[in-house]
Amino acid sequence: MAHVLIPLPHGDFDPTESAVSWRALVTAGHRVSFATPVGTPGAADPIMCTGKGLGPLAPLLMADANGRKAYAAMRQSPAFQTPLRYADLQSSGFDALLLPGGHAPGMRVYLESSALQNLVVEFFAEHKPVAAICHGVLLAARSRVADGRSVLYGRKTTALTKILELSGWALTCLWMGRYYRTYPQILQEEVQGVLASPEDFIAGPAAMTRDGPDHLAPGFCVQDGNYLSARWPGDAHRFAAEFVRMLAV
Repeated sequence: MAHVLIPLPHGDFDPTESAVSWRALVTAGHRVSFATPVGTPGAADPIMCTGKGLGPLAPLLMADANGRKAYAAMRQSPAFQTPLRYADLQSSGFDALLLPGGHAPGMRVYLESSALQNLVVEFFAEHKPVAAICHGVLLAARSRVADGRSVLYGRKTTALTKILELSGWALTCLWMGRYYRTYPQILQEEVQGVLASPEDFIAGPAAMTRDGPDHLAPGFCVQDGNYLSARWPGDAHRFAAEFVRMLAV
């Protein structure tokens, strides 16, 4: 069985993308370790966990029951309660890497971490499985090898799409401001900018509904060799199942 690392920020990560992946991995018998900036347990985006502040859109935008249940279980796990520190991480200690996403401001410490970016480069250089979903793809995109190119250069990928990002922002900006806009630049555009060709970004079909543990069809992923990517929490169950399948090969 594989030893999988899931790095997280102090707070504001997406509960579904992290916990559904964790649950699938441990159910399959894999060992999971977490890491945070200073080695203290993180906390998911409270708005995604509770829906508070989303008003009548809460049932549509917040984590669904599957995501919330998985997150409640993950929070109680010994691995989650005793994370490693970013500064202590070495790729040699793990077999695979999983990069969850999230869009709230607390994600920036994770997305801008040079320690994590260097670690991502190591995993790609060693041809170990790497999975990234939503803003986790942005962390991979910002991870650059010696020649300055991203580890995603020459690969196919998906990520949070322009349509998904701007839809969340447009629905809530009147009272939540830029909550759904982590950075001024749209995520899809930043990722496309580091690829060999903009066409290497695969947006996939319209994201109309979320997938589920027994209903993977609505989910969408892109696999390119040892690298797997997905777009949003609605892909999380398909993403987790595909990564477990990759680790079994």
